[in-house]
Amino acid sequence: MPTTIAPEPWRISLADERATQALANELAGILSAGDLLTLSGDLGAGKTTFARSLIRALTGNPNEETPSPTFTLMQEYQGERFPIVHADLFRLSGGEDLAELGWEEAAEQALVIVEWPERAGGALTQERIDIRFDIASTGARIATISGAGPYVAKLALFRATGDLLRSAGWGGSLREYMLGDASTRAYERVRRDDDSAILMISPRRPDGPPIRYGKPYSAIAKLAESVHAFVALAHGLRARGLSSPEIYAQDLDAGLLLIEDLGHESFLENGAPIPDRYLAAVAALAHLHTQALPATLPVPGAQDYRIPLYDLEALMIEAELMLDWYAPQVHGQVISAASRAEFIRAWSDALKPLLDHELTWTLRDYHSPNLIWLPRRAGVQRVGLIDFQDAVIGPPAYDMASLAQDARVDVSEDLELKLISHYVRLRRESDPSFDMADFGAAYAIMAAQRATKLLGIFVRLDKRDNKPAYLRHLPRIERQLMRNLSHPVLSGVRAWYQKAMPNLTGKR
Repeated sequence: MPTTIAPEPWRISLADERATQALANELAGILSAGDLLTLSGDLGAGKTTFARSLIRALTGNPNEETPSPTFTLMQEYQGERFPIVHADLFRLSGGEDLAELGWEEAAEQALVIVEWPERAGGALTQERIDIRFDIASTGARIATISGAGPYVAKLALFRATGDLLRSAGWGGSLREYMLGDASTRAYERVRRDDDSAILMISPRRPDGPPIRYGKPYSAIAKLAESVHAFVALAHGLRARGLSSPEIYAQDLDAGLLLIEDLGHESFLENGAPIPDRYLAAVAALAHLHTQALPATLPVPGAQDYRIPLYDLEALMIEAELMLDWYAPQVHGQVISAASRAEFIRAWSDALKPLLDHELTWTLRDYHSPNLIWLPRRAGVQRVGLIDFQDAVIGPPAYDMASLAQDARVDVSEDLELKLISHYVRLRRESDPSFDMADFGAAYAIMAAQRATKLLGIFVRLDKRDNKPAYLRHLPRIERQLMRNLSHPVLSGVRAWYQKAMPNLTGKR
């Protein structure tokens, strides 16, 4: 396959060492394990200064000892996200010397930064980012950045990010990578003086392989494909009195947003729910659910966004993740076609009636990691909302189940009951006909569907995405599922589990 090379290298003038450090700080945000970054140019042009600044940005330690590898040839570091190898090949006589250095072992799953790459001959892949440093007549350094292969898109995103920050008045700000969750998005906290904002980096989601009806999983499950959804919902939630982040600047085509930093005050204390904050989160949901909500929202600078319906197809493709990942990987079971058909029939019978009743904006991941406490605000605005771009039009019970049966936190049954009771009371204040029994049944169904989905997703995160940390939550989710299946409305689904997965139903 031919190598794709960026047609026009990007030239940047670096007036001083501070400008070099700023460039390294910006580039750190797009680099990842497995990347190759080569630094070329004459002696004294600034290669080592840049490499040192980049390593310090990636380790999160501005005082990191970064000796030049001129004599050792390679130095290894442990970054916040991945290992880093810094190599200086000036003393190499050819690419064959790399093997003697243990190059392949050191570079595996690491970011590799190479000075004097030309000394390796043709041993280094051409699919890489290259920065050439030259000294201008004024004494300033000129950095010429180019990329090949997949790095063309990375550099385009890098350039768009810098343009966005500069146009918004945040050029040259300090950028700190924020550890992500299970998503493919990246976030950075950018700082200037005493102010901060969040940079959301979320290029348009590429379609995965078609898995059903010619559509990828993301389309069937109604997952947001671009930042348009976040922008629409952020404005929509704020307009309805809730605390979603204000959007300061946007590049919709590149998938970049600069948004309000809501802080990091948690809904947990020592890993346990803070009841008053969870009750406030319930009040925020009730506040939203009592309003007449549109299915279409404006997106400044683009076409209106239509919130997708959380239809039976989406609910079922999520539930089936349990069959595809959890059952074979955790219980060693391959679910037969006949058993899968029974599973689909039982779940469809339980889910269909919900779609004929009250529907609302379902934020979908309404739980402790995505809620930020804002003590300086009042009422429901104390509940800061993030990560709502996958919102759908669905049953109101779904977000209540997501909160009160938090997959990552032990919520006691007593607190869960208080949360549900608080929600019902608030709904009845605005609508005396709100039916507790109907809501209780919908809550059990939605909680069971979510637990079933998460069992599959968390195993998939481990096996497919190499994120094993989520496996520690499986016992909690298994218990939640079994408790939900005890509701009479789920008798058909419970019967399937008892027949097909007796090892799971025996867990309490």
